[in-house]
Amino acid sequence: METNILGFFHSLLRYGVLAFVAAAGLTALNGLLRGRPILVYERTLAMVAVVFCHVQLVLGLILYFMRFKAFGMMQPAHQRFWKMEHIGTMVIAIVLVTVGRAMSKRAKEEPRKQRLIAIFFLIALVLMLWATPWPFKEVGRDLGWL
Repeated sequence: METNILGFFHSLLRYGVLAFVAAAGLTALNGLLRGRPILVYERTLAMVAVVFCHVQLVLGLILYFMRFKAFGMMQPAHQRFWKMEHIGTMVIAIVLVTVGRAMSKRAKEEPRKQRLIAIFFLIALVLMLWATPWPFKEVGRDLGWL
């Protein structure tokens, strides 16, 4: 498989991941603050967010190992970002999403379920936003964006 196609899908799926993680986290926070039970669509948002995160992780790991030799030809700052910061932070964020969803499934009380989703998903969202190579960051300037 060509890395350009994988890179395209990895870049495109980023928006789905960010949208669903944000929607699930904010919806859970809204439900928690209003004191209402979890609705079916809120559970669906969280499940879709987890699935998108795992697909994104698999695509990212494939790209990482396909492009590993190219990291040696980069500037030190770019090399550090791609070899450590981006992948490390994204793995931590996806682990937070997965653990938050798993813990909320096992929780007995509705407020605890919503609190776990809100906390874990919103912390993961902040990490994802920080580790994404946006066009205004130096590492994302020459990547071409959708």
